[in-house]
Amino acid sequence: MARIRHIGISNFRCIEQLNWFPAVGINCLIGPGDAGKSSILDAIDFCLGARRTVQFTDADFHGLNVATPIVIRITIGDLSDALKSMETYGAYVRGFDPATQAIDDEPEAGKETVLTVQLTVDSDLDPVWTLVSDRAQAQGLSRNLTWGDRTRLAPTRIGALAESNLAWRRGSVLNRLTEEKADTSAALASAARDARKAFGNLADAQLGETLKIVADTARELGIPAGDTLKAMLDAHSVSFSGGTVALHGDDGVPLRALGVGSTRLLVAGLQRKAAKESSVLLVDELEHGLEPHRIIRLLGSIGAKEAPSPIQAFVTTHSPVALRELRGDQLWIVRKNKGSHGMDLVGTTDPIQGTIRAHPEAFLSRSVLVCEGASETGLMRGLDLFYSSQGTVSLNALGVALVDAGGVSKIYGRANVIARLGYRTASLRDDDVQPDASEEEAFQFNNGTVFKWAPGQALEHAIFHGVSDAAVHLLLERAIEIHGEDLIAEHISAASQSLVTLATCQGPVSPATRQILAVASKWKKNAWFKTVTWMEEAARDIIAPDMANATPAFQAVVGNIYQWCSGG
Repeated sequence: MARIRHIGISNFRCIEQLNWFPAVGINCLIGPGDAGKSSILDAIDFCLGARRTVQFTDADFHGLNVATPIVIRITIGDLSDALKSMETYGAYVRGFDPATQAIDDEPEAGKETVLTVQLTVDSDLDPVWTLVSDRAQAQGLSRNLTWGDRTRLAPTRIGALAESNLAWRRGSVLNRLTEEKADTSAALASAARDARKAFGNLADAQLGETLKIVADTARELGIPAGDTLKAMLDAHSVSFSGGTVALHGDDGVPLRALGVGSTRLLVAGLQRKAAKESSVLLVDELEHGLEPHRIIRLLGSIGAKEAPSPIQAFVTTHSPVALRELRGDQLWIVRKNKGSHGMDLVGTTDPIQGTIRAHPEAFLSRSVLVCEGASETGLMRGLDLFYSSQGTVSLNALGVALVDAGGVSKIYGRANVIARLGYRTASLRDDDVQPDASEEEAFQFNNGTVFKWAPGQALEHAIFHGVSDAAVHLLLERAIEIHGEDLIAEHISAASQSLVTLATCQGPVSPATRQILAVASKWKKNAWFKTVTWMEEAARDIIAPDMANATPAFQAVVGNIYQWCSGG
């Protein structure tokens, strides 16, 4: 069961340079769109696939730089005896040290014996596959894997056309399950004879006039075609190519007629059975065509929960469901850096794994805004709904994920995990209760940005002291709609030590009533807007439309947050 130990890619599509030592089991590539995840899978497929040629264009060269060749180099370990044969590959075997991840041209004791396959494409666009070896090059030798070994090592690709694996065609997973081969020649010859006879009888009636014209013309030209022509199937023109024998259900319907999701799920399961021959699986957009429960089933079928993993899989996904099911040591963040691509393993510490389970969408975004609680999350969602309806680019379109940390004591437990993994991260918190100072310092050290309200203010203080008089009244009316007059009046009375009534707050707005409303609105029991939905609706309907009338301080904080979200 061969395993890929190292992947090197240069000048291929959006990848200028990539140097990666993948895991032996599941390698799930995540990150923002256009980071090169699918190109990595294509590179593996092109280099190791059992094909005699690949169609390349100038667009496959990084930055259209055809002067620099595309080079894809893959080192394979866990070799079978045939692949370690000194007679066949003696000049090309190399040594791999898993401890240092060093690949040497000379195999040595204590190192794994490996082979390195290289695909090179120059400006002539012709692909050339070779085995890499300084020793062989010095001797003027050059060769690739035998066709039989290439076929056995070729990865199984599950893409949009996965149904091709449900027929006994070249490279399909069915041909790797057993040594059995179907001999179709005799059956096809007999079927062809019967079809020729049946079609000939029908054609005499359907094509009689045409046949007469052809016969007359042939006779006039002295062509010995015979007196009576027939339209019959030409057995030599009927092509029975790979895929003649395919899987059918008991109702006779070909299994290629299954839905996309069912086909992908079935092929993934079959690949597990075929792992003795080919143990590398490539799945682009893992979730394509699958409901959440079948995403989980697919991951289970390829051994995501097993140790050691039965196959080596390279998959891409944008599904939070998939991230929740996988461990941090199965997730790789793909990033385009200047001059090279980065492959960062997420990791498996408790804070990391907990954050993946709670907020998988954060790991699929470009930027992450970690909010102290539900109120801050609702505020940002509501502002976004209003501003995007007015033509502003939405937070989703900007690639910003909102994370509800669940309180000030937890905000940097989440934010630091995400920031340390290299994500562009910011926090939004109240200032009435302070977080752990060392955690916030660590967050800022990791390039995290901190947004907070004015000194001593919670979000409710910032809102009631920041919006206009009209908006204060609207927020009070909204609170009454949600909770009823009695509860709101009780909160106002308690917050003012019975000095102010609801009726007073419904009158002229003063700094004193703003403060009382701020305190009353965040009362521990039945706080007025302390859910994502309540605050989201208040922000969408009242706060955002009133922003032009808000205080400069309130506008400044919101404006700075939006500037950061926009990449500024």
